[in-house]
Amino acid sequence: MNQKKHVILGITGGIAAYKAAQLTSNLKKKGYDVHVIMTANATQFITPLTLETLSGNRVSVDTFDRNFEYNVQHVSLAKLADVFVIAPASANIIAKAAWGLADDMLSTTLLASRCEKIICPAMNTGMLDNPATQANLQTLRQRGMRIVEAQEGLLACGDVGRGRMAEPEEIEDEIERVLTPKILTGKKVLVSAGATQEALDPVRYLTNHSSGKMGYAIARAARNAGAQVVLVHGPTALKPIRDVQDIQIVSAAEMAQVILKEAPDCDLVIKAAAVADYTPARFSEQKIKKSGTDLSLPLQRTPDILKLLAENRTARQVLVGFAMETEDLLTQAQRKLHEKHVDLIVANDLRQPGAGFQGDTNCVTYVSKQGMETMPMMSKTAVAEDLVRRCAVLLKEREAATAC
Repeated sequence: MNQKKHVILGITGGIAAYKAAQLTSNLKKKGYDVHVIMTANATQFITPLTLETLSGNRVSVDTFDRNFEYNVQHVSLAKLADVFVIAPASANIIAKAAWGLADDMLSTTLLASRCEKIICPAMNTGMLDNPATQANLQTLRQRGMRIVEAQEGLLACGDVGRGRMAEPEEIEDEIERVLTPKILTGKKVLVSAGATQEALDPVRYLTNHSSGKMGYAIARAARNAGAQVVLVHGPTALKPIRDVQDIQIVSAAEMAQVILKEAPDCDLVIKAAAVADYTPARFSEQKIKKSGTDLSLPLQRTPDILKLLAENRTARQVLVGFAMETEDLLTQAQRKLHEKHVDLIVANDLRQPGAGFQGDTNCVTYVSKQGMETMPMMSKTAVAEDLVRRCAVLLKEREAATAC
């Protein structure tokens, strides 16, 4: 973030209030300025001192607290907010928000604020499913508030059902989505991620070490930037991304088929998957038995998806590929750029500490016809956000060129 963003976090009474401490801590670590407002009931579950320590700001509870410097506190906080989050949101605060009631610090500040609002319900299943609560939530949706839906699980009351507040990571995801500039609004983006698996027999397959983290980060960054996103990925342990079309494949051939079908409707294609270059020439219907001799496996090439995309691209389309090498990285990346006729290659060296498979960081070099630019080590999230910004510029340039 270039400029510090201000998050107002409202906490209402409920056992899920303990999650607000982790949410506050996470947001603070990411550089957000967090101001917490608690209802009186919330202070029975978690102390204001805990939230003050984590946020570094005074916690507001009483609308008429005279220890604050002279200003109308609920109005000043409302003006400060870039986003207003209530987590957990009880049935009571949801009803107040729907009906415009304002009788404490949280509800008055919420009513006065003009920023985007995120509501994270947490309550007993019966309360959540009650037609009155559902009608109130629908009213909030119609007014443009974002609802991070409650999850199913064991509730504090002992019931099992819907009503658990979403995890802090999911709420953070929605906050970042709200605060990201919408530089890809109206665009459709296709992203590939993860490794493919090339079956040898019913038991074994050939694959690589890709976790899919880089591709998933790109898909999330593109979604946050306002794009409609299609994510095509191999088997992975990563959770699906909300509001992203998720298509899972297994083999390189399946990935090629899906991508070539989806690509014509996309403005931007970012091929970050680690697709197998070779697949077994023959699939054994039965498990291959071990014997006393060495085993030779005949292999054949898989489809060159990036080349096929370039050959069939539309005039308005921007195409980005990834290159991962253990030697001669930049030479290989330049060769790939020219041979595949793509707009940009994102190259990273597998041997560099902190870059490559499995980890949460990466160090990339952007290779284009204009030259090369090596970036410092960054989180994969930061790399993804930087790449999306660069792609937005490429899209504008392509639109200008095709309009002439």
